[in-house]
Amino acid sequence: MKKLMALLVLLGAGVVLVACNRSQVEEELTTVRLAEVMRSVFYAPQYVAIELGFFEDEGIEIELVTSDGADNVMVALLSGAADIGFSGPEAAIYVYNEGRDDYAVVFAGLTNRDGNFLIGRSPDFDWEDLRDAHVLPGRRGGMPFMVFEYVLTEMGIADDVYFDNSIQFAAMVGAFLGGTGDFVTAFEPVASTIELEGRGYVVASLGLESGALPYTAYYALGSFIEENPDLIQGFTNAIARAQQFVQENSAEDVAAIIAPYFPDAEFDILTSAIARYQEIGAFAATPVITEEAFYRLQDIMINAGELTDIAPFETLINNDFAEQVEFD
Repeated sequence: MKKLMALLVLLGAGVVLVACNRSQVEEELTTVRLAEVMRSVFYAPQYVAIELGFFEDEGIEIELVTSDGADNVMVALLSGAADIGFSGPEAAIYVYNEGRDDYAVVFAGLTNRDGNFLIGRSPDFDWEDLRDAHVLPGRRGGMPFMVFEYVLTEMGIADDVYFDNSIQFAAMVGAFLGGTGDFVTAFEPVASTIELEGRGYVVASLGLESGALPYTAYYALGSFIEENPDLIQGFTNAIARAQQFVQENSAEDVAAIIAPYFPDAEFDILTSAIARYQEIGAFAATPVITEEAFYRLQDIMINAGELTDIAPFETLINNDFAEQVEFD
């Protein structure tokens, strides 16, 4: 009996010790308010980093808020409601060109291509089919619209396409399924859902056609980065680890990890969506943003008539943290 009591005391002490250690770890975590532009399988590495504890390993606890649009992400950042913004870097370019002293600086890229797919009503497709077609491309000035227009401009057919931007981004797919338009663009898992349900066909990848782009990236105010370099480095380390994981693991494994972020999606749809993004190289292998890709992004914005002044790469992009990441 004495031995049993002693063992129970030791076990109890162990439980208390574990609880204390967990409490200490929780107290040491720094909360980072992260505003994401939308919820999409396209951002799978971000959810992997959260779910696998990569941020916690860096002493960071993520408070994730979905802001529904790059403009809303930037508003949250500039107002102090968010510490780090996640959207297309075009939001940072606009703010810089407005002449703001404390502007947003991009410090890590997550995706390497446009994640939109073109969906049509027939599996048979040729780009010439878009001549005189009614397409739903998203909001004018938004990246989905600008990339689509750029791709068609390069092909010489943009002037012959009816871009219908009268429908809000969130309502485009519903309008298409209801009979509006000949083509619509969509991210995953929406694209795979439409195809698997037999309600449309994925006929092209805009990401493959437009080339490498820093399509979505992380940014923070220059003052925040200057005051919190260790935090930014830790954040970038976590993203880099997740990018490596997504590069090295199967679509099924990734889908199993990020499934909690998409409770309404079937597992086979999640798997199909991730596999499709892996196939086109949409997930960046590292957080480093190249100068060539950054200026291609601005070429796309100029083509769309949304940009006149080029933002300098060395001013708006800070690769210092991404370049210091050490992979296993």
